[in-house]
Amino acid sequence: MEPLDWKRIFQEEAKTLHHAHTWQLLFDDTITPDLPNPGWQKYIRNTSARFRCTLCGRTWPSNRVMVTFHMQLISNMGFVKVRPLRQNCKRCKNAPMVKPSVEFDNIKILMENLIEKIKIKCYNEKRDSSHKPFRSQEVKSPHEPDHCEGCKLGICTKV
Repeated sequence: MEPLDWKRIFQEEAKTLHHAHTWQLLFDDTITPDLPNPGWQKYIRNTSARFRCTLCGRTWPSNRVMVTFHMQLISNMGFVKVRPLRQNCKRCKNAPMVKPSVEFDNIKILMENLIEKIKIKCYNEKRDSSHKPFRSQEVKSPHEPDHCEGCKLGICTKV
């Protein structure tokens, strides 16, 4: 799904937040997952997605796709920066890292979980910090840390 789909789903879910506040979702490939800027809160989740190599066209599923969110509320404006982490093809030499294609159901789950985190981290609400699990894909080969941006950055889940 495209960034516009993520933004549309986020806006729908954000309706449950404080009505006087406006929230905006921004894609930002420059954020460092574990190092949010001062005043920003981080939230990192994994989901499942598919990837397509731009060199050979090979596709593969992964249930270890890390998505980083950095959030901040300044007076009545809230901002969320999002960075889905990439993977590259294990068959192609020097294959570029490619962005994941996340299905609608999993974007919706990511956004529902994100809104819960915003309520906890930006509004100091006391809530159950559990999260809704993503819908996994059938994966036939093991996770390849050498081809995973999340592993290279040290944040990939090893579950």
